[in-house]
Amino acid sequence: MALSQVQIIQSLAEALSWFEKELNWGVPQAELRHLSGRIGELYAAMITRGQMALAVNQHGYDVVSADGERISVKTITTSSHVSFNMETFDQVDRVIILRLAVEENEVSIEELLDCTSADARTEMRVSQRKLVYTPGKLSQGRTFSDLRVTEQGMSCGILIKQLENGSILVERNGQPVNPAKPKLREVAAEIGVDILNSNGNPKNTRSLGADILTVLRSQYGQ
Repeated sequence: MALSQVQIIQSLAEALSWFEKELNWGVPQAELRHLSGRIGELYAAMITRGQMALAVNQHGYDVVSADGERISVKTITTSSHVSFNMETFDQVDRVIILRLAVEENEVSIEELLDCTSADARTEMRVSQRKLVYTPGKLSQGRTFSDLRVTEQGMSCGILIKQLENGSILVERNGQPVNPAKPKLREVAAEIGVDILNSNGNPKNTRSLGADILTVLRSQYGQ
């Protein structure tokens, strides 16, 4: 069944939230491979306006873009490399490799590689009948400036933006504010948003920013 873009974005946000919950419960990142893989597929479907393949690892690809590209998506957390099946790699048109970066149990998505399968193949080595790619330190994917702003609101002279991958950006006078969380907490106190979640733990930047934008939209018409 095809998902709308809104459903894909909502599913991605829910999967990221669940991933962060598991981390807060003490589950090691290495044991969340299935969830991290799903996050990667949803993210790839979102940025390509595509759909997940009908079957798991269908012919070696995971997502079909709006342009009909067959995309193999790999998502890593602690691993130092990813591998592809040589037998099915000829069925792939595009390769997207992502990393889930975790800081203070808050997850962000980094694009390590996004290119055609032919270009990706030149970066791989063969090992035990698999094509192996070892990511470098620099991302070759999109930056925040490439991502669409899905919602934004202003309070206390602070502009808060939510990007299509769920990330929250904070700006003052057109300049980014880093770190964003302290300023978000000031805005939350001003408009009455709780900075703690239902478990009594501090909300992360993504959750706090999203809740602030919800209040700004519902109470202030932004």
